[in-house]
Amino acid sequence: MKPIWIVDDDQSIRFVLEKALLREDLPTRSFTNAREVLAAFDVADGDEMQGPQVLVSDIRMPGGSGLDLLDKIKARHPGLPVIIMTAFSDLDSAVSAFQGGAFEYLPKPFDLPRAVELIRRAVDESQREEVAEERMQAAPEMLGQAPAMQDVFRAIGRLSQSNVTVLITGESGSGKELVARALHKHSPRANGPFVAINTAAIPKDLLESELFGHERGAFTGAQTMRRGRFEQAEGGTLFLDEIGDMPFDLQTRLLRVLSDGHFYRVGGHNSVKANVRVIAATHQDLEQRVKLGGFREDLFHRLNVIRLRLPALRERGEDVPALTRHFLQQSAKQLGVEAKRISDPALKQLATFGFPGNVRQLENICHWLTVMAPAQVIETKDLPPEVMAAPAAAPELPAPALAPAPAALLQAPVAEAGEASTTTATLVHPVVAGEAPSTGDWERGLEAEAHALLATGRTDVWDALSRRFESRLILTALASTRGRRIEAAQKLGIGRNTITRKIQELGLE
Repeated sequence: MKPIWIVDDDQSIRFVLEKALLREDLPTRSFTNAREVLAAFDVADGDEMQGPQVLVSDIRMPGGSGLDLLDKIKARHPGLPVIIMTAFSDLDSAVSAFQGGAFEYLPKPFDLPRAVELIRRAVDESQREEVAEERMQAAPEMLGQAPAMQDVFRAIGRLSQSNVTVLITGESGSGKELVARALHKHSPRANGPFVAINTAAIPKDLLESELFGHERGAFTGAQTMRRGRFEQAEGGTLFLDEIGDMPFDLQTRLLRVLSDGHFYRVGGHNSVKANVRVIAATHQDLEQRVKLGGFREDLFHRLNVIRLRLPALRERGEDVPALTRHFLQQSAKQLGVEAKRISDPALKQLATFGFPGNVRQLENICHWLTVMAPAQVIETKDLPPEVMAAPAAAPELPAPALAPAPAALLQAPVAEAGEASTTTATLVHPVVAGEAPSTGDWERGLEAEAHALLATGRTDVWDALSRRFESRLILTALASTRGRRIEAAQKLGIGRNTITRKIQELGLE
């Protein structure tokens, strides 16, 4: 990982932050003034790996202020998270820095665990953006020769000079976010940020703050003012995925933003102007949701200015061969192995599959084949069992809770770009229909639970199971140490700040 750059003329501040971050296995590099930082950027621009992951800068320093430094850095590296440190008297300056693109501000004197937590959050945000950029640069934007996909491409082209609101509809896994990114990339706002949020994956009581931000003291735990996704997307595009799951009361707030372009942070009294293009997506029938009273009709019409329907993969079978070869190349690159080829008979068999999980399922299958196929050429016998057993173009039906889960999901989860894959043959534990997981085999129980949730059509399975897993693990460790957090963290092999942050995030106080 690239280092955290710390800029402060106060040696004690640099020392304290360096030691705290090193304890969290976060590398650092320190500077005393803005001139040194800009000189380091001149060197780092020739080698991206020498640049920072996050920049933490004081406001008042000899040789140039932190705000001036922020302006210069954002002009060169708009995606770099910058945290501004400030004394209380500089608070107004720090808040105004948000207009220049600061990630957050850190009031002095600061609570060290909270400072580390804030920097960790900025690191996570930076790494997510790097993964997204790497994926977009490493692969074509979209693939498809089918007439339905050509219609989508033509629509993106027609909208390339427009800032109009777009509603993307399509089944889960069909690539709605990819279309949203393409709309952003080919729009007048291409130089601005693209910010995505899945409204179904965030708890209702946190979603309002996530979207609109909050003021300091707005609720318990709101130690600092925080910008929401609307402010983070200033001058760019905000992608609201699974908009059909947005709580009804928040729909009213969103409608107001779309109507007059202003909103209030949670606990705030001053309106904030939003210069943002909104692209929304859903797999649901919003007209039906309106009829049932679950979605505001006026909001629907605000979002439904231009509608793009993304076809399911079974409707574009002629694209399966090109997508398969592309995903096999992509998986090989992620895993650091030679790309496998697929025989014509195997490709023909794969093309007959109905793909209830759409393009995402095909990507998972290709990743599984990269790991599990024994030879460099994939034959029909190497395909996953669900591909061999399923009838051609089978409709998507809910599966029994303990039916065999798709092998591509159980045996070889797709690793994120840049993330080491831990998939090996020893991790394979297929679930047998009708057979309950044994008491000691928690992995099989996890597979069964994941399959049951996936069969319901939920889109927050990762978050739901991750929270339950982390909660159970932390509570068990705390029970074994009679509630002593530091000892529990040592037993789990994580930092004390990490376990404190997780306890707060998971509501285990």
